[in-house]
Amino acid sequence: MTNDSTPQLLPDDSPAEAAEAPAGRIPELLHAAVTAVGGVERAGQVRMAEAVAEAVESAEHLLVQAGTGTGKSLAYLVPALAHGDRVVVATATLALQRQLVERDLPRTVEALHPALRRRPLFAMLKGRSNYLCLHRANEGTPSEEGEGLFDPAEALGGPSSKLGQDVLRLRDWADETETGDRDDLTPGVSDKAWAQLSVTSKECLGATRCAYGQECFAEKARERAKLADVVVTNHALLAIDAIEGAPVLPEHELLIIDEAHELVNRVTGAATAELTVGAVNRAVKRAARLANEKAVDALQAAAESYHGLMETAQPGRVEELPEYLGYAVAAIRDACRQVITSLGETRDKGLSDEDAVRKQAMASAETLHETADRLLADSAYDVVWIERNDRYGPGTASLRVAPMSVSGLLRENLYKERSVVLTSATLKLGGDFNGVAASVGLPVEGRLPDVRSDAEPARAEGEHAPPYWRGLDVGSPFSYPKQGILYVAKHLPEPGREPDRPQMLDELADLISAAGGRTLGLFSSMRAAQKAAEQLREQLDFPILLQGEDTLGELIRAFASDPETCLFGTLSLWQGVDVPGSACQLVVMDRIPFPRPDDPLMSARQKAVEEAGGNGFMAVAATHAALLMAQGAGRLVRAADDRGVVAVLDSRLATKRYGGFFRSSMPDFWYTTDRNQVRRSLAAIAQSAPPPRPVAKRG
Repeated sequence: MTNDSTPQLLPDDSPAEAAEAPAGRIPELLHAAVTAVGGVERAGQVRMAEAVAEAVESAEHLLVQAGTGTGKSLAYLVPALAHGDRVVVATATLALQRQLVERDLPRTVEALHPALRRRPLFAMLKGRSNYLCLHRANEGTPSEEGEGLFDPAEALGGPSSKLGQDVLRLRDWADETETGDRDDLTPGVSDKAWAQLSVTSKECLGATRCAYGQECFAEKARERAKLADVVVTNHALLAIDAIEGAPVLPEHELLIIDEAHELVNRVTGAATAELTVGAVNRAVKRAARLANEKAVDALQAAAESYHGLMETAQPGRVEELPEYLGYAVAAIRDACRQVITSLGETRDKGLSDEDAVRKQAMASAETLHETADRLLADSAYDVVWIERNDRYGPGTASLRVAPMSVSGLLRENLYKERSVVLTSATLKLGGDFNGVAASVGLPVEGRLPDVRSDAEPARAEGEHAPPYWRGLDVGSPFSYPKQGILYVAKHLPEPGREPDRPQMLDELADLISAAGGRTLGLFSSMRAAQKAAEQLREQLDFPILLQGEDTLGELIRAFASDPETCLFGTLSLWQGVDVPGSACQLVVMDRIPFPRPDDPLMSARQKAVEEAGGNGFMAVAATHAALLMAQGAGRLVRAADDRGVVAVLDSRLATKRYGGFFRSSMPDFWYTTDRNQVRRSLAAIAQSAPPPRPVAKRG
């Protein structure tokens, strides 16, 4: 079965004859599914599957922490397929989306068919800009430099340039692909090349007006989703569905959010807007072809004024827009309103691509207008800051605005009229679910006992009743105290703001030597990872790979294939690394990854908690860092026979009061601060390690 396929119903698959599967049959169905995929049934997997089925039956919400090796995908897919009504599964990573659609769902559907007497349909759905636009591929991109259509390859430096070659390859691919999905293109292309042949939802002409509407890849994906029993999507599209009000996903009664520890960041990203000089200049060029001269001149003048201010703007939070900056933003907003009005009135029959030009210009003006309006609203629920990046030239500062919190938005839009299951290997921080639950809009007052009983408290009903939820930790099949050691380098001086930490690097070199390589180094910043790689490459004979020097897939394959190789990168970007076996026996974190003190959004959130009487440091900074550390520590033990050490080279984990909060958020490894014991253990593990397992190349 191929990606996004829609299998045909067989004669014995009539939904009217399908056997319903009550929660009591879940263990039997799960056993059939696990056997079909060649897996081993886990006690935690059974508990999770039963809990998901019970949550659906009782119209509750469920947070499930399922440790590595539990088999959580099948634990939620089996009750989802047995449920009978449409289910949406939202994941954070492409790898898991593909695993579900290409491997887990086909096998599970076939395994459950004899019991359910039906074959549920499934499909993958993403945002429109993830699909190639046939109108742009065949008719060209609306020109911002002159009249009429043009060849994108020529405009980007000619077909001999890398961008031009990518555009030409995309055009050829448009005739071959069945899905038009960017992730099915191998090798991939740059964002700039892809943007030439894709559109946002605002830029789309619409299926009824577009000459290619019947063949449109995005529309076909939506049609498949409407017919499917299980729709696999991503957190970003789920966030858009929740934020924008207009439904993007088909109606469903059960929502499963996998990798739920990522949800808040993804929703925050979707709700963040930016006013850049480049975006305003693009809007001017796009408007110039169809809007009246007065409106275009007004937007041009506003763009020049804003550009001048942004050239000297200093980065940092803006609690109240200065008057001069407020005038500049208001000028952009008002000029965009004029452009929008003008675009709605004018028609130029001399342009063969008028509809595409108009939609592109309207999309730019509307987006700028919305962003400017939001910046001027001075809402207590938003955080505004100036961000600049002079690596790409002067004048690249921009205004950004993001929600102070997304918990209220999620509470209002995510949990009504459907059951929601949120699952991850890391949902309990500091030993309980309350922190993560609150961040995703599930208040403590809505929490029900983790174990069902006949003596449950009465529930309030009505419009203002909180969403009711339970927490469940099904553990892990791995024996963490026997398989891993958590080592904290208590003897090291506390890290400060200075980038140089020579004693830390000496400690890291000693640990790598004791392990014989086999090290995944997770650093709090790219600068720290680069410095460590530079120094240790001179000091050690072990190969050291560095994030950014090759693609993620190639780096992981090289790391997994050679037991002496080390891999360094940033903690936040290596949460998905899955390398079981002897290639990864030492995971090192250079420091507790607290947010930067000058991070505008994090500092604003921390301040808001403190003003409300809470502990801002623990609620924001510590929770953020604990989640990253828990994910990082989870890279060590990926299989039942894995052994190794997680080393934290930050003495505060052992000496500060909050150290216990962090340690209780991580897997339950055997804990020590004895550096000599750890070196002996690493040497013994390395000596007894089998050869590394081969890593299959990605298709």
